[in-house]
Amino acid sequence: MLAVLTAASGAVPPFQLAAMTFAIGGLLGCASWILRPSGLAALRQPVAVWALGIGGLFGYHALYFTALRLAPPAEAGLLNYLWPLLIVLLSATLPGEAGLRRGHVIGALLGLSGVVALFAGRGDLHFAAGALPGYAASFACAFVWAGYSVLSRRVGAVPTDAVAGFCLATAVLSLLCHLAFERTVWPEGATQWIALVALGLGPVGAAFYLWDIGMKRGDIRLLGVSSYAAPVLSTLILVATGFAAATPALGLACLLIVAGAVVAARAALTPAASGASPAGPPRNPRR
Repeated sequence: MLAVLTAASGAVPPFQLAAMTFAIGGLLGCASWILRPSGLAALRQPVAVWALGIGGLFGYHALYFTALRLAPPAEAGLLNYLWPLLIVLLSATLPGEAGLRRGHVIGALLGLSGVVALFAGRGDLHFAAGALPGYAASFACAFVWAGYSVLSRRVGAVPTDAVAGFCLATAVLSLLCHLAFERTVWPEGATQWIALVALGLGPVGAAFYLWDIGMKRGDIRLLGVSSYAAPVLSTLILVATGFAAATPALGLACLLIVAGAVVAARAALTPAASGASPAGPPRNPRR
């Protein structure tokens, strides 16, 4: 819903929009502490954890906004969507995981092919040398989000309540960037205000809490591959709401991404090859 709600929110500048929506998203998490005062204790985290959370949320969005300013949106978006593949590949570095299998890599590459088909179908891809700094920023933000996601697994003991603090810190930093680089533009009319609040409650609010839970408790490789559905779902919603037109490339992208998810899911369900029996612990060799 990020794309359609952003389009419906009017001409609010990017950093101002980030400041307002991350403030709403952060307060959304804090609201539950009225009934769960113990949740406030989640903000007491080491500096490294705060650096990871703020670096992931603010760093990603700052780089992405920079990329959109310095490079054409289609090319910047395509490079940015390397992050699901990077999540799948980087997950191999996590200790205690089942490991990276061929099906995960094939599924991720199929998903990436679907995104390439989606963007190429628009017919406006043209990589220009003058936009190289924007491409670099987009490429970097893919690594930032993938790194934030995978490293979240390493700090799995940190409660998801801490994400509220990361969102509020991101809102403050975004506000400072807005005051330094942008002119303030407020939403016009009730529809744009509703879209902005919905952004803060959903794509820039609940989504980050759910993503934190998924990265810490779910199958990180399968989640990485499945994330390639995001640009297709976004485009389908834009088509349904009249903000974009349906194209044959959209259908091809759907097929490739679904195929990639199926391949990755099959890999996730296949028992790992090891000395242990899938039905229980290894047998005692002395018996």
